[in-house]
Amino acid sequence: MLDPHRPDRHPLDDEGVDGIAARLSRMVRVRTVEDADAAADPLAPFAEFLALLQELYPLANAQLERELVTERGVLYRWPGSASPGGDGSSSDFDATASGPLVLMAHFDVVPAFEAEGWTHPPFDGVIADGSVWGRGTLDDKGPLCVIMEAVEALLAEGHTPPRDVYLWFGGDEETHSGAATAAAALFRERRLTPWLVLDEGGAVVDAPLPFIDVPAAMIGVGEKGSVNVILEASGDAGHASAPSGLTPTARLARAVSRVERRPFPARLNPVAREMFATFTPHAHGSGKVILETLTRAPQLAAHALARLGGDAAALVRTTLATTRLSGGTADNVLPASASATLNCRIAPGESVASTVRHVRRAIRDREVRIRTTDPNEPTTIAPTDSQQFRLLQGAGRAAYPKAIAAPYITLAATDAKHFQRFAPATYRFAPLAMDATQRAAIHGVDERVSIASLQAGVKFHTTLLRSL
Repeated sequence: MLDPHRPDRHPLDDEGVDGIAARLSRMVRVRTVEDADAAADPLAPFAEFLALLQELYPLANAQLERELVTERGVLYRWPGSASPGGDGSSSDFDATASGPLVLMAHFDVVPAFEAEGWTHPPFDGVIADGSVWGRGTLDDKGPLCVIMEAVEALLAEGHTPPRDVYLWFGGDEETHSGAATAAAALFRERRLTPWLVLDEGGAVVDAPLPFIDVPAAMIGVGEKGSVNVILEASGDAGHASAPSGLTPTARLARAVSRVERRPFPARLNPVAREMFATFTPHAHGSGKVILETLTRAPQLAAHALARLGGDAAALVRTTLATTRLSGGTADNVLPASASATLNCRIAPGESVASTVRHVRRAIRDREVRIRTTDPNEPTTIAPTDSQQFRLLQGAGRAAYPKAIAAPYITLAATDAKHFQRFAPATYRFAPLAMDATQRAAIHGVDERVSIASLQAGVKFHTTLLRSL
């Protein structure tokens, strides 16, 4: 129960550490990992997490409408004062112009194991050195936490937003994203077109590219598509002492080598050009010269970024990574079949079909069969000259005054793609500060978020909600 003398005081704030850190720590301890082989109920951790949200945020769960969407998602509705059913009334309510704000996050996480070399066990939620450590602190329980903290604080003040606010939290973003698909379908069924959607994606980074040395709030205005391209080859099994011709594994090895030696073409998309133009006035010395050159000469920029590799190359081309190889049953037996999985992230302007064509041409082998799984086309691009984007920029400045807000294309897949198909103003930004080491820890080892960053994230969402 909240302290009646301190309505803004949360029951966990007496634990001797910052309250938000304690609450995120408890979220981390719930192992919301997809585990189809679990001896117990595989859905139990996800139900436990949703119950934990009700415990940690009593005002939100008492005052907001709440409904489960599939067994892996929860949708909260905070009625706005100008919407039907809100605290006020509006005879000329326009469901399009006054559509809701949707704040999104996911609470499932990828696996983690102590044997990988974690400083603190990945599911202990240790609070140390000014940070909360553990799987999900950045992806994506930390961003979920700051949303709920901001909503709980505003409810304690008696705040009512002028338009409806929906909170969507899904529990299968890291796998098949079925919950978010169902949530998006529910919005369409109810004829709800969000005015603004905000999901994970960008963050506040210290140096987004080697030649940009200013802190940046990277706001994703779209995301790359994705597809898994499966290569398969077969042949006659036999004794390894008498091989004849290309074995399936050798054929696949050649195919993978060929496709990795033939990268996709590099092109500077309009979002990248706008990003460079945004940073140019804030750059100095050689960095400013590079940015001016990249903005004026897009083809030169594309080739230069492609040569840098990593995030820079991913900005300008479809990427391909060989993530799985399989074949053979014994050391001395010729395999009857082999397969390889190529995970492709598709740049704007390309498609699933063009990606598969490129792979087929690069391989140049009709004996290699090609099929695809999990195809997703690149999303449309959200506008940057809109009131919604300006609100995000303003909230970013309030939380991180030194950071320059800039648009970019999100390289990874998010649940937001299901909403962007019918909600044009869909953006991707988690208001947490992440240096290069922290970004590398997402899906890696020693994932952690600073308490100061969590507090800034709360300020971002509080500012955004007040600004509506």
